[in-house]
Amino acid sequence: MKKKIIIPALIIIALAAAGLYFLRQEAEEEALDTVFGNVDIREVTLGFRVGGRLEEIHFDEGEPVKQGDLLASLDPVPLEQQRDRAEAELEIRGKELDLLQAGFRKEEIAQARARVAEAEAQLTNARRTLARQEELLAGQAGTEQQLDDARARRDQAEAARQVAGANLDLVEAGYREEEIAKAEAARKLAAAGLAEAGTRLEDTRLLAPCNGIIKSRVLEKGAIVAPGSPVFVISIQEKPWVRAYIPESSLGRIRPGMEVRVLTDTRPGKPYSGHIGFISPVAEFTPKSIHTEELRTNLVYRFRIIVDDPDDQLRQGMPVTVHLGGE
Repeated sequence: MKKKIIIPALIIIALAAAGLYFLRQEAEEEALDTVFGNVDIREVTLGFRVGGRLEEIHFDEGEPVKQGDLLASLDPVPLEQQRDRAEAELEIRGKELDLLQAGFRKEEIAQARARVAEAEAQLTNARRTLARQEELLAGQAGTEQQLDDARARRDQAEAARQVAGANLDLVEAGYREEEIAKAEAARKLAAAGLAEAGTRLEDTRLLAPCNGIIKSRVLEKGAIVAPGSPVFVISIQEKPWVRAYIPESSLGRIRPGMEVRVLTDTRPGKPYSGHIGFISPVAEFTPKSIHTEELRTNLVYRFRIIVDDPDDQLRQGMPVTVHLGGE
């Protein structure tokens, strides 16, 4: 009789234990379907690439901006003067190059030819004078000194003719290729200087690189700004994402592209849809802002969730609950 009572009792205990086991497994699996994270919104710090006096500032903290909006501007006068100086320098170098490429003027070539003709006439006269002195000396009507003077004048005339001829060849050939190449390089350098001055002048205008909201305005009108000094910090609202963590034992449950639901306290019962965009290949310790002290020493893997339907209620650092699988 006792055996008959004991056997059903053992069966009931076994069934109860199995039920508890399966309930625990189900609870653990349900827990693994939920992770916690925080909203991350990218930010960009903006500043001028040039220095100067802050002349205008058009937006304040909390105001939305669109890509291309003029946020602020510097006093452009000093850089306008640099541009004007660069333009004048380019014009000078261009004229110098044109002069060398055009060569000598027709009038200069004509003068060189006239000098050659004059030198040839003087040389002809000097040769005739030398011939007469040689005849006079042969007839004992002249002196050695007179003959020497006539030879010297002949030699001077020949040298003058050579110089005039060389000068004519020079002006007819024009300037050397090396001189023209040097002038071309000088003009390119001046053009680069003008382009740089133009870029610096454009950099006096600070434009919004993207849509967003002004998180902070660092400087005020009239401030002297150094190149690279922060002027605005913009929160990029277009693509908020969630930073979450998952233990190694559950790493196989997620994959890139997997659909998820993101819940916040500000929208109870209205989850955001999203998908997993990135899973870190490197393990790290659980951040203190995510889990309890008991779990902070556990190694986890960070993954990123892209929110597909964001709105302006998602804020930097906001805690969220993520349901994996998108169900």
